[in-house]
Amino acid sequence: MTYRQTLDWMFAKLPMYQKKGKSALSLKLDKSISFSKYLGNPEKKFKSIHVAGTNGKGSSSHLLASILQEAGYKTGLYTSPHLKDFRERIKVNGKVADKDFVVDFISEHKDYIESGQLSFFEMTVGMAFGFFAKKKVDIAIIEVGLGGRLDSTNIITPEVSLITNIGYDHLDMLGDTLQKIAIEKAGIIKKNVPVIISEFQEEVAEAFQNIAGERNAKIVFAEKEIEKEYKTGLLGNYQSRNVKGVVAVAKELKEFDISENHIKKGLKNVAENTGIMGRWQILQEHPKVVCDTAHNHEGLSLVLDQIQRQVYSTLHIVLGFVKDKNLSLVLPLFPKDAKYYFARPDIQRGLDVSILQTEAFEYGLNGDSYDSVMDALKEAKANASETDFIFVGGSTFVVAEVV
Repeated sequence: MTYRQTLDWMFAKLPMYQKKGKSALSLKLDKSISFSKYLGNPEKKFKSIHVAGTNGKGSSSHLLASILQEAGYKTGLYTSPHLKDFRERIKVNGKVADKDFVVDFISEHKDYIESGQLSFFEMTVGMAFGFFAKKKVDIAIIEVGLGGRLDSTNIITPEVSLITNIGYDHLDMLGDTLQKIAIEKAGIIKKNVPVIISEFQEEVAEAFQNIAGERNAKIVFAEKEIEKEYKTGLLGNYQSRNVKGVVAVAKELKEFDISENHIKKGLKNVAENTGIMGRWQILQEHPKVVCDTAHNHEGLSLVLDQIQRQVYSTLHIVLGFVKDKNLSLVLPLFPKDAKYYFARPDIQRGLDVSILQTEAFEYGLNGDSYDSVMDALKEAKANASETDFIFVGGSTFVVAEVV
């Protein structure tokens, strides 16, 4: 198969959360463990850092990779979802996996994947671990796909675990209280492996402390421990929360030679080193157009707060969501005095634009609907003056269409 045909096979044939939601989620690690054993346990051939959390785990993973690259280490990075190309999920020193590797991996293991009925996530994690082993990375940053305890990535024993924060997202799978969600995220805490918690949240701190205690894992609440303020190349005031957790992890990597200068340069050069996209990314000036992948209550709250700090004449918002998004949690966050351009992200799970427009109207958000995200953005640009501000977001898949 060609690369395109390989991707079509992966996305169409296998269950995938992006397309099917909860039905694609495997609620146990048996298949991941078996697939890893079949592959020769590649995850045991490199050191790793495991990153979980409701918001900020993608940014934190890229920041960590950038710091380690600045320190001279060959660094793998596994994140999800991708924005433009599947290979964005699997990088070494900022370079995406080879197309040939993706094609050859599927070709070689296709029979096992089919017979074992592996999910998209189980297959992709195995592919990433195999790539990192083949490239002989010094260390890999592994971002959890969803949750933690039962996520396909949770077969590694990392040098350090990082949990960014806990918020209300994926309630149907992770639980309907912060404590329940915290327990699922805390599932990545391993025996005798230190865990860093980026933000101190009173509601869940005890849950983390109890689980860390049971597993004899040193626990550090970075927000309380890291007093120094660091600058990062990632725009958005909310990144300061992620940075504290990242710095705490870097300082906990005792077997790695990471200097203060490496940390500063890594935080500053993260976009150049890793190719990260979609985090308060400025697409255009005059009028300023910004996109951000924040998609849940906590993430959108931070981004909308950042928007309110901007100086503009009129605010235009291009907005779209996925079907399973709890709109009653997120729509009340949006300002009523903005002009809205509603669109459906071009995936099977995309929320019908007429439903979004109707629901938004109930919360005082007025605007027109468009056939595509790009059509909505084009209209927003046409209506905006040079002193206006345009925001594009609501879903990772909306942002993917404009970056």
